[in-house]
Amino acid sequence: MTETSHPFEILTPGFIMDAVESQGYVCDCRTLALNSYENRVYQVGIEDGPPLIAKFYRPARWSDAQIAEEHRFCHELVGCELPVVAPLANDAGETVFHYRGFRFALYPRQGGHAPEFDNLDNLLILGRTLGRLHAVGAVRPFEHRPRLDSVTFGHDSVALIGERFIPPEYKASYDALSADLLRAVDEAMDGADGMRYLRTHGDCHAGNILWRDGAPHLVDLDDARMAPAVQDIWMMLSGDRPRQTAQLSEILEGYGEFFDFDPRELRLIEALRTLRMLHYAAWLARRWDDPAFPRHFPWFNTVRYWGEHILHLREQLAALNEPPLQAL
Repeated sequence: MTETSHPFEILTPGFIMDAVESQGYVCDCRTLALNSYENRVYQVGIEDGPPLIAKFYRPARWSDAQIAEEHRFCHELVGCELPVVAPLANDAGETVFHYRGFRFALYPRQGGHAPEFDNLDNLLILGRTLGRLHAVGAVRPFEHRPRLDSVTFGHDSVALIGERFIPPEYKASYDALSADLLRAVDEAMDGADGMRYLRTHGDCHAGNILWRDGAPHLVDLDDARMAPAVQDIWMMLSGDRPRQTAQLSEILEGYGEFFDFDPRELRLIEALRTLRMLHYAAWLARRWDDPAFPRHFPWFNTVRYWGEHILHLREQLAALNEPPLQAL
């Protein structure tokens, strides 16, 4: 590997199969890259068995302890009969494997399709699933994985974009707007001090939920962290305010069958949405040296992108100043 190459470039089909076979499997020479950018994920054919999913972790993002803690949480959820796709363990009980400088994990392949968030019956079921998940998540805290906060997701993101990526013609607007956004977010997050933080999925959007046989299956807890319960709820809401109200009401009805939801957390929805917007732009910026990012996100870091980004942030500032969403 040259000094200018990216670590993931070593993940050739041969390397991937060698890594999988280091755990005692025999590959049938079929590998298929799946959509994943933060890490690299492949479907790998196995002789005399169903394919496996091999996930290679981005170097230096998580520690072994943080990855193992996510895996233990997955198995804890499965032990409580929650529909979570958990990593496979070897004979020694290990789920984090090492091969030539990479950490990787193996998962069973899980079929399914994205959930229909417009279907209120589906949202009722999802609410029940999240209520059960959070009942387990509240039993104990994470010791190694981080807490969702406005510093890492908001302030650090704005600092990176403002210093290195925002075009000169937009810098004054971005600096002033982001300062207003961060003040509003900090005020909302400071008000969450008395609210319960628990172990959450952390990134519970449609792409991480597989719907099969009338039920959701949760995948990819890579972003699991300590957060308010509403972090796993707000990404399922979309559309105008009446539509989001109906969606929220259905989710919380199912949720309340298994765990109590603190209605004060509803004031955090737009703050959390703002942090995600700021963090997403900074995530793309931080990963721009990974060849997969310019290839799959060619629109990023163009003048047009930053103009639209500022427009969306202005709309979000207005949303932060609206009354919090309420369930029926």
